Amino acid sequence: MNAAQTTTATTSPTAGPAPESTALYDVPGPRARRRHRTYGLIASAVLLALLGWLLYLLFDTGQFTATKWAPFEYKGIQELLLRGLGNTLRAFAMAAVLSLALGALLATGRLSDHAPVRWAATLVVEFFRAMPVLVMIFFIFVALKVQPFPALVAGLTLYNGSVLAEVFRSGINAVERGQGEAAFALGMRKTQVMSYVLVPQAARAMLPAIISQLVVALKDTSLGYLITYEEFLHAGKLIASNLDYDLPFIPVVMVISPIYIGMCMLLSWFAHWVARRQRRNPRTEAVDVAPAEPGTLLPGGGPPAAPRL
Repeated sequence: MNAAQTTTATTSPTAGPAPESTALYDVPGPRARRRHRTYGLIASAVLLALLGWLLYLLFDTGQFTATKWAPFEYKGIQELLLRGLGNTLRAFAMAAVLSLALGALLATGRLSDHAPVRWAATLVVEFFRAMPVLVMIFFIFVALKVQPFPALVAGLTLYNGSVLAEVFRSGINAVERGQGEAAFALGMRKTQVMSYVLVPQAARAMLPAIISQLVVALKDTSLGYLITYEEFLHAGKLIASNLDYDLPFIPVVMVISPIYIGMCMLLSWFAHWVARRQRRNPRTEAVDVAPAEPGTLLPGGGPPAAPRL
């Protein structure tokens, strides 16, 4: 019986509803509940006032006029936005795959037993992790004269791959040391220890951090509009700078922002879902098996079977 079960057995000897108490804090009394309700009402009033003020500014500056929202009714504008969204997802998918591959390669180098390989991998990781993403994209695009799409993907890959390398390395080092030592004691080579023992255990812990970094990569694809890559933000910029529709900058932001937020929230939700599943400890219950009498043999003549878990 563990500590939690002992406490439960002491405080609740009979089955029934648990008392309204907690070990972390006392249940708020009537005055505290009134005070909390008052704070909630004040905060809600402030938020509603800010929202009303923002809507007033938008209406006062004519952001909801038919002229500014007219471009979204045309099929050509809709196709432009969809094409930009597709280019954004294409750049993100390519950068995500390459970043994972580069991160795994650099993490392997940093965990190498050979000092030159370890130092070289460390130098690459620290350099590209400290370099701003926009600077790398511009350098590849301008100095190396690379096309916009590969320049954007290369910049995102170098930065996010370096960050993921540290995620991989820290995740593998977080596995209990005895796991690797036991595998080596069984005669396994280092490649086998990494492939069959350390990486499978570390992957579950690393997955939320990996997905969170991929959210950063998705948002950073918007930097492609600075090098004329026709991604989602670039398409919105073309629409917002159209004088025929009275420069609909705010309407474009109101259309594009929820889509960006939705994509990032989808990845973030997946990361939180994975993290919640990792915090759940699997429970196993023993199957009730009648104890065998001393000297009892199985029909096959073997010793008594142990209870199955």
